[in-house]
Amino acid sequence: MKQRFFRGFTLLELLVVISIIGILVAMGAVAYSNAQKKGRDAKRVGDMKAIQSAFEQYYAVNSTYDESCNTMALGGGLPALPNDPKPGYVYNTNNGCSVNGYCICAQLESSTGNADAPSGTSCNYGSNTTYFCVSQQQ
Repeated sequence: MKQRFFRGFTLLELLVVISIIGILVAMGAVAYSNAQKKGRDAKRVGDMKAIQSAFEQYYAVNSTYDESCNTMALGGGLPALPNDPKPGYVYNTNNGCSVNGYCICAQLESSTGNADAPSGTSCNYGSNTTYFCVSQQQ
């Protein structure tokens, strides 16, 4: 009597393989999302430091700060104030610039910042928050 051999996979084997692939794809998507957040946060911190540098250059030339953040950015060598890398997020310049100094903040997505949420005309530096702020050094 001849034995029959079936070529192919059983339904159970296919389900196991599809399940493993699904788990790997889900893990990859989470890792990719976290990497994007960290990348945007790094850009935000870099932008804040560039703004601070431009404002300090403006102060070095003019011996005072200006009430307009845009004026200080242009006078300090930036073509314009940078925009947040994620739509819907903005750099907080509402309380930011005066002749006495400045406070510019960026809300981070996945990192811990160096400051409390901005209030008034100065940065409230604190811990365990989601804002990264820069302020006058003079």
